[in-house]
Amino acid sequence: MTPLLAVRSGEAELATHVRGSGTPVVFLHAGVADRRMWDAQVAALDGDRFRAVAYDRRGFGHSVHVDEAWSHVDDLARVLDAAAGDEPVVLVGCSQGGRIALDAALAAPARVRALVLVAPAISGAPDVTDVPPAIQAWIDAVERAEAEADVDRINALEAHAWLDGPLAPEGRVGGAARELFLEMNEIALRAERRGTEHEPPPAFDRLHELAAPALVVWGDLDFPHIARHCEMLAARLPRARAHPMPGVAHLPNLERPDAFNRVLLNFLAEEVAR
Repeated sequence: MTPLLAVRSGEAELATHVRGSGTPVVFLHAGVADRRMWDAQVAALDGDRFRAVAYDRRGFGHSVHVDEAWSHVDDLARVLDAAAGDEPVVLVGCSQGGRIALDAALAAPARVRALVLVAPAISGAPDVTDVPPAIQAWIDAVERAEAEADVDRINALEAHAWLDGPLAPEGRVGGAARELFLEMNEIALRAERRGTEHEPPPAFDRLHELAAPALVVWGDLDFPHIARHCEMLAARLPRARAHPMPGVAHLPNLERPDAFNRVLLNFLAEEVAR
């Protein structure tokens, strides 16, 4: 296993895994995971053609966070400085990682060669107004567990929604993927919230500014509003293609790594490795 690089951003240290020597591909994890959700993708990249970079954000995995003003975009910029230098990168982000990828691309478009956005959150996207009863029941259960500070219950509920899919049977995804999800998410749930995050301007109304080629991926078992946002995102980005994946939920790369890797590698071959 390649030793982790401790990237300094302000007073924080971001645990970063770098593998390979080619075009930098930087992986941004979801808010229920850490850099390990991308292990299968990091392993799938040809180390001579691609340099895979995956890091733990503040409060996740092995990263050290402190009481200070900070931003995810600035943290990502420090990781790029350390792992990619001035070379433009491919940003691969899932969920909150996708939001950070979009915000970073808008802040510094010259640093971004391409985007792979997996069920991304989008700052400034329309609010959800129609919530199916089963999902509302899940929201209510999470709020009760949070009021009781029942971390184990919250973790189980989040595994159901984000790994299985909110309308799919609980436990649909098992084995190593579920064990890893619960382990990663428990670290995040138990982490102390520290410092003050400075958020960038909303991205939704500025998506037309992004000229980099983009791939938007989502699972058909994910939250319905996320699928709608992904469709809008693919329509608004000037050079985007949409790739819905059947039979998977919010973390398709963790649930079906081989299928996801084929999609990712095809996109990289067509848009990057020319």
